[in-house]
Amino acid sequence: MKKLTALFDLPVLSDINVKAMVLDSRKVTQGDLFVAVKGHRFDASQFVPQSISSGASAVVLETDLENEHLSIQWQNNVPVIHYYHLSANLSALAGKFYEHPSEKLTLVGVTGTNGKTTVSQLLAQWATLFGHKAAVMGTIGNGLLGQVKEAKNTTGSAVEVQENLADFVEKGAGFASIEVSSHGLVQHRVEALKFKAAIFTNLSRDHLDYHETMEKYAEAKKRFFVDLAPELQILNADDPIGAAWLSELPNGIAVSCRPDFQPTSKQWLYATQICFTHEGAVIDVASSWGNGTLHSPLIGAFNVSNLLLATAVLLALGYSFDELIRTVSQLKGVNGRMELIKKAGKPTVIVDYAHTPDALEKALNAAREHCKGKLWCIFGCGGDRDAGKRPLMAKAAEQFADLVIVTQDNPRTEDPNKIEADILTGFSRMEDVGVIPDREEAIKFTIENAVENDVIVIAGKGHENYQIIGDKTLHFSDQEVAEAYLTKK
Repeated sequence: MKKLTALFDLPVLSDINVKAMVLDSRKVTQGDLFVAVKGHRFDASQFVPQSISSGASAVVLETDLENEHLSIQWQNNVPVIHYYHLSANLSALAGKFYEHPSEKLTLVGVTGTNGKTTVSQLLAQWATLFGHKAAVMGTIGNGLLGQVKEAKNTTGSAVEVQENLADFVEKGAGFASIEVSSHGLVQHRVEALKFKAAIFTNLSRDHLDYHETMEKYAEAKKRFFVDLAPELQILNADDPIGAAWLSELPNGIAVSCRPDFQPTSKQWLYATQICFTHEGAVIDVASSWGNGTLHSPLIGAFNVSNLLLATAVLLALGYSFDELIRTVSQLKGVNGRMELIKKAGKPTVIVDYAHTPDALEKALNAAREHCKGKLWCIFGCGGDRDAGKRPLMAKAAEQFADLVIVTQDNPRTEDPNKIEADILTGFSRMEDVGVIPDREEAIKFTIENAVENDVIVIAGKGHENYQIIGDKTLHFSDQEVAEAYLTKK
């Protein structure tokens, strides 16, 4: 229990203790502080009576009127504290409540359209190899490495983020790498965190159902580097947005996969030569910290970029280049990110989370490096999400794969036939395109018709083990289905 006066310096509240900060009125229990913010879809003020009847000790309620700030109304002997612009200040309030956990560990944030999960996982794995207890927060879940629990959003609410960090600290973590989504930045969910380093991976089309334009999407990401003032700023200089921001950030650290890269930053790292192998890649690196060769166990050119970003961060944090070179081969790929499933005499299957046109192009290009036969692509598009990217996904699949199967991928409440029709408008010809709506049937058909030297990329789900159809979430794993049909005699 904590004194409410630790959050609000109001003597009238000195006798009130609170157990936890809760944003969902349905989850309020005896002694909680109910936080009623104006959300994207709901205004939580309507749930104040419900929270009080569930046992809330106090309520903090968002107001748009500055003169109402910290004024109190009493309902059934429970204080309802008005807070001006609560949403924007919630991270700071939760930080106070959880005693500023971000200041008690090395916190690294990763933002960008693609690569966030891989970079954050690589950082945590590497920190663990160096003897630190490391934690992650993001798409795959939250927790100490090896004890990650599923998460609903890439970046949780401002309260959840602080609560998770406090949990990491309590469990002895000294290092945390967290994914920072554009939604999380716009909605101030990481506003009061003390970041040791911020990383920018890349920017391509995604979430335009929320941000409306690419310009607004880019501005959302840029907030991380300009407004949140991380100590170190590491950016992908091969991305046009990253290159532009580097020219505006005097202390930005530039990272590139281009051998002809000409560094202008104070600190920099780039690949002078990349050789792809069946096991991954051999990368010769030049940097302001020295030169060396990294033997990467990860597949694909974009994973070279992800690995170099992680390397630059750790070098900037003071880790030894020789030790990074020595330990790099012990890193592991991330579940559902270019995940290889191989069985003797069968086609190779790669399961990847690619669900944007850019990510699909990169996944297929990476798979091509390991393909001696035909390259197959199975993909669909999510329902109730950015419909504009559907034909662009088709264009990427048609351009970079030999054979394409269109299927379902979380249609949600949208008509699957409408999603399919939107996708099909992106193909210029249908000769090498099949439509098999049932995802399991699509995987079965492809595995049964592909041959040993072929590679099959199953895109869109990655680590997800569910399919959302209508309002139902059903168990479904691309990996499990692929394994089953690859091992079938």
